[in-house]
Amino acid sequence: MEAFVFRLFEWFALPRNGLGAVFVFAFVSATLLPMGSEPAAFAYARFHPEQFWLVVAVATVGNTAGGALDYWLGRGVRGALRAKQGTRYLRWLERLGPAALVFAWLPVVGDPLCALAGWLRLPFWPCLAWMALGKGLRYVVVIALLMQVPDAWWSGLLMALPLQSPVPS
Repeated sequence: MEAFVFRLFEWFALPRNGLGAVFVFAFVSATLLPMGSEPAAFAYARFHPEQFWLVVAVATVGNTAGGALDYWLGRGVRGALRAKQGTRYLRWLERLGPAALVFAWLPVVGDPLCALAGWLRLPFWPCLAWMALGKGLRYVVVIALLMQVPDAWWSGLLMALPLQSPVPS
């Protein structure tokens, strides 16, 4: 299993596979799987600062596509699930409508928010637009802030990590 994981990370190596890896990480992290895409997006932006806006765009599209998948999954299970009508969360989402999906980037609640919007059958295209806006702004802010951290700090952090090869020689 360790060899498989090592090969998987090798395939996603940013310098070699770059924007494709950023897209995949962003897409997968927007589903209900617990992972973050910001480290991959930041790492690529750090290697290629001239492509900052391209990285933000690719990560935003990937993360929004993952949110759209959550939306459609929620829409598909509407008949299968009977939620408690009138809960505060549902009333809040119904009151704000698609604009609530500007918060789809939030950890823990963002992915279920997209699924719940589908379950409530909120209009898809406005939901997608609000998702993209929130997720895009998050990438701009997070990557821009991380780009301000000096290289020496990142080098010191890497030196402090106990690195070992997961694949036995």
